Amino acid sequence: MAAAPSPRTRTSASNTATWRDVAPAGVVLVGGPEEYLGIRAMDHIRSQVRAASPDVEVTRLNAGSYEAGTLAMNVSPSLFGESKLIEVEGVETMTDAFLADALAYLARPEPDAVLVLRHAGGVRGKKLLDAVKTGGWPVVDCQPLKKDADKAAFVATEFRAAGRRIDSDAVRTLVNAVGANLSELAAACSQLIADASGAVTSDLVDRYYGGRIEATAFKVADAAMAGNGPAALSTLRHALATGADPVPLVAALAAKLRTVAKVAGAQGSSAQIAKELGMQAWLVEQAQRDVRRWTPEGLIRSIQATAEADAQVKGLSRDPVYAVEHAVTVIATSVLRH
Repeated sequence: MAAAPSPRTRTSASNTATWRDVAPAGVVLVGGPEEYLGIRAMDHIRSQVRAASPDVEVTRLNAGSYEAGTLAMNVSPSLFGESKLIEVEGVETMTDAFLADALAYLARPEPDAVLVLRHAGGVRGKKLLDAVKTGGWPVVDCQPLKKDADKAAFVATEFRAAGRRIDSDAVRTLVNAVGANLSELAAACSQLIADASGAVTSDLVDRYYGGRIEATAFKVADAAMAGNGPAALSTLRHALATGADPVPLVAALAAKLRTVAKVAGAQGSSAQIAKELGMQAWLVEQAQRDVRRWTPEGLIRSIQATAEADAQVKGLSRDPVYAVEHAVTVIATSVLRH
């Protein structure tokens, strides 16, 4: 495997890596509950091993149903000298036999083998995880991307890695439309990268994914926050008439108002505020522009109306449609006219 990093290479402390840049090594731990990132990390390692050794022998094991001696049997050198890639899933459900065999293997790993351990979280197997980290083997932490800022950074990096451009507004539109599930967000990125001939714009994202309820919800919120009541109500009524649930519509209004409220009370440059609040700098700058349209009283009134609408659409009102329309009207009429 001369073209790949030596599997035996390690340091005295764990080598923290991202799923994008992790390299093959004698042992690699892919940990964390985000399944999609775990799959990408393992795919990335496998592709590098195969590029260096096209004849590599790939074996997949499940630690939850593991029987003693299986690991040693699969990593033993073959008669033909092929490199070995052993991918172990379900390490968080490992049997005692796997724990014993894996700990023994860490002490004397095979020089021409790459062992990848996929641990989806939890306390089971902590002794093994600690041994991997202490041994200095690469560790990839696959945590869910919960913040919109993290999802936006993911989208931007996907396009940058593909050598393609996407506008900042398009990033936000895409995250709003399909950002609830990371694998769906990644698939949307791949589709746009494959189909678009130039830079991806917000209009293009809207043509592909504008029918998604999340995208429609943020259209309503954007129009209301801009003080365009007729457009906000028209978009809202169309969404409701085509089966949209009022709950995510109210959630979008609340999200926009929360962002403005947070930025309104923050001090410092947009970069400083973005770091403090865990937001993208461009989103902070947009909120700073929006703040100028609001008085404190108007913002409080809108937040209260949206909170009331949230309670009503979740069961406190027999007419959730009116609740949403009322909140949209209050927000749109509270915006200052310049």
